Amino acid sequence: MAEVVLLPGKEKRVQAGHPWVYRTEVGAVRGEFAPGDVVDIRDARGRYLGRGYANPASQIFIRFLTRQDEAVDRVFWRRRLELAAAYREKVVKGTTAYRLVNAEADFLPALIVDRYGAYLVVQFLSLGMERFKTLITELLVELFSPQGIYERSDVAVREREGLALVTGPLYGEVPQFVEIDEGGTRFRVDLHAGQKTGFFLDQRENRRAVAELAAGARVLDCFCYTGGFAVSAARGGAAAVLGIDISGAALALARENAALNGVANRCTFHEANSFDALRHLAAAGERFDLVVLDPPAFTKSKEALPGAIRGYKEINLRAMKLLPSGGFLVTCSCSYHLTEDLFLQVVAAAAHDARRTLRLVELRRQARDHPVLMNVPETYYLKCGIFQVF
Repeated sequence: MAEVVLLPGKEKRVQAGHPWVYRTEVGAVRGEFAPGDVVDIRDARGRYLGRGYANPASQIFIRFLTRQDEAVDRVFWRRRLELAAAYREKVVKGTTAYRLVNAEADFLPALIVDRYGAYLVVQFLSLGMERFKTLITELLVELFSPQGIYERSDVAVREREGLALVTGPLYGEVPQFVEIDEGGTRFRVDLHAGQKTGFFLDQRENRRAVAELAAGARVLDCFCYTGGFAVSAARGGAAAVLGIDISGAALALARENAALNGVANRCTFHEANSFDALRHLAAAGERFDLVVLDPPAFTKSKEALPGAIRGYKEINLRAMKLLPSGGFLVTCSCSYHLTEDLFLQVVAAAAHDARRTLRLVELRRQARDHPVLMNVPETYYLKCGIFQVF
């Protein structure tokens, strides 16, 4: 097995538990390997650090698989999948859809597995994981007996690994649309073409929190996608819900989801840019008791962060102008580069400019089936702040 030796001093971060070795941290390579092969990692003094798969074409040269001197074989992969499943048995309740494997946070780097009832949707996001696709698919069938497995490796990060974007069935037959049950709320999900793997599973617990605030309220759900928050709010007793999204296809599914749950009479969906819609609603003197902001990631890099901050500040400021004193704002960011502290600063700055006072009700994160490793900040990306506005 080839060995990758780090530059002096570059071992500290990985010794602290971070699972990535960057290309700029590599001092030497001993032996030959093909891109995607498993290699040993050593520090500049020759001490063993662990084992992972390598891709010299990627900025992330190595992704750690283990810090032990153990074989990366079928037994290894099966054990990791079993550990991921055992964790979900503890923390996931009352839903037929959840994340089964969350990549680095489950010590299975660049592998995503989501369960939607009888079906699994998978993403292989690196060359190293791509090399194990056949074996992992076999193990998923062996361990979880799905009716079908569908691949959604259509994420841009694969291009940085030198991989094409691919989608399609890996096992069995997978329908395009399936119905899931989330605590009694049902959603129709597009597994073939929906956002992420079809649905925002990471917001499940936050949807429940919104439902708890919605009784009797007039609710605005911006960037509503297929109506996750909107339908949850209506199920929670909202008097009326307006959902806004720029995608007509997503809104068509949102209307189906409202009808599926018997709340179509209280849900209206409007196709528009949410930035524009927020301005128009304020100009029209509209008021809502509860506003939900769940925008897409405004930045994928540090370089784009200033523009993202301006975007987050604008939507929060405009949302606050739609709320009466005592109304509630639920505002989210899934941009990893917008850290929790910075996220709170942006919301506070928006409140200052809107001349509003905020009371923090709760600061929430991604659902528990999307775990966070404390020494891997990249695994914490979703922030959800619930505020009362005065």
